[in-house]
Amino acid sequence: MSTSLIEELRHVVGAENVLTGLFAAPYCKDKRGNYSGTALAVVLPLDTQQVSAVVKLCTSQRVAIVPQGGNTSLCGASVPLAQIDRAAYDHQVVINLSRMAAIRSVDAVNYTISVEAGCTLAHVREAAAQNNRLFPLSLTAIDTWCEIGGNLSTNAGGIGVLRYGNTRDLVLGLEVVLADGRIWNGLRSLRKDNTGYELKHLFIGAEGTLGIITAAVLKLFPRPLSQATACVAVRDPATAVALLSHLRATCGDRISAFEIIGHSCLDLVLKYFPDCKEPFQQSHPWIVVTELSDVLHVPLVSALQDSIKSFSEGGISEYLITDDQLQSAAWWSLRKNISDAQKLDGISIKHDISVPISNVAAFIEKADTALKHEFPGVRIVAFGHIGDGNIHYNASMPEPVKNAPFLAHSSQVNRIVYDIVAQLDGSISAEHGLGQLKRNEINRYKNELELELMRSIKKTLDPQGLMNPGKVI
Repeated sequence: MSTSLIEELRHVVGAENVLTGLFAAPYCKDKRGNYSGTALAVVLPLDTQQVSAVVKLCTSQRVAIVPQGGNTSLCGASVPLAQIDRAAYDHQVVINLSRMAAIRSVDAVNYTISVEAGCTLAHVREAAAQNNRLFPLSLTAIDTWCEIGGNLSTNAGGIGVLRYGNTRDLVLGLEVVLADGRIWNGLRSLRKDNTGYELKHLFIGAEGTLGIITAAVLKLFPRPLSQATACVAVRDPATAVALLSHLRATCGDRISAFEIIGHSCLDLVLKYFPDCKEPFQQSHPWIVVTELSDVLHVPLVSALQDSIKSFSEGGISEYLITDDQLQSAAWWSLRKNISDAQKLDGISIKHDISVPISNVAAFIEKADTALKHEFPGVRIVAFGHIGDGNIHYNASMPEPVKNAPFLAHSSQVNRIVYDIVAQLDGSISAEHGLGQLKRNEINRYKNELELELMRSIKKTLDPQGLMNPGKVI
């Protein structure tokens, strides 16, 4: 069967676009190196009709399908399962959409852009900018590699969620190849369409388990003409939350980003990226980088300075404000390089959690206290999108000799962190998804009715269970 299927796949997409053996291996391992599997083949279709034909071939022979974009998933969602995890099927085929990279159209008047799933995020942002528009999704370190299909499938977040929302909020229409190979054309550019269930939302955030997103109509926004960035040293996360609340009250929707960075993060960035500099002459336990933008030429530096000056809390040590793009980029590089600095320093136990903004400080305090009590000497690296309550909360031991034994306690660390998240009405996955990493964890934190409804939707849209099995649910 496997030989005949590969020949049929080659007939559909061309022999050079069906990879096997060593040529397929790079597509079968995730970005972090935590998950890897084997695939019968990696198929690279050129258009939606080819995706449909490939899906029909796979399902007719009961071969599991793994949709894949830029393969930047952090939870093992975009790679095939290891042999030990496979159940009712013998083979998996990866369908990589990177060749489907066309900008189909830009409608500057309607403020929309229609793109294929293989477009990189950077490409979409550039196409919008060429038409004097903004596509606001930004994932800092991976814009160049991540692809829109994956951004949609994971409902990616990033630094602009505070103002523009998650990826879900940026989508008007989708084109999807269903699990039986049929093509649903929902590429509508309407902002009002009250004619029944909003089907697109089933596929956004589903991590390829219900169908393969092949194209999308995305919202565009006016391109900002003014910008000001502040770097603020704060006493603690509670001060940062209070400052955010104050800025929102005084500056409104001009706030386009608000990120918190713990000093343990800065230590790592400064250690591994010598071009990065400490923003202040002395170190502080926490800093905030925040940005205002406006479509008008207005003095945002003054607005930001006046707002911070009028902040009544006493937890601000010092602050800097600029409208210089190079200085702003230098401050944002401190945030952008945290993940890579951590990777260079060694493995850590990572968490991508969210809580209501008003509970961010309580989460960090409770989790810090619990982990430091249970694991004396633990190093907490906490940073992220405080503007939408999404904190990246990672734990390790600073000395390599102690870190390996600590990592053996990953399950216990996760339980401590996730239980605190649940107590504070949060989520164990804010923007990375569930994938393989949190597939079982979610059973503890979603109620049975939610899980039942999710399984029912999966059964309806993918009755054979072949669409990215072993992920999410």
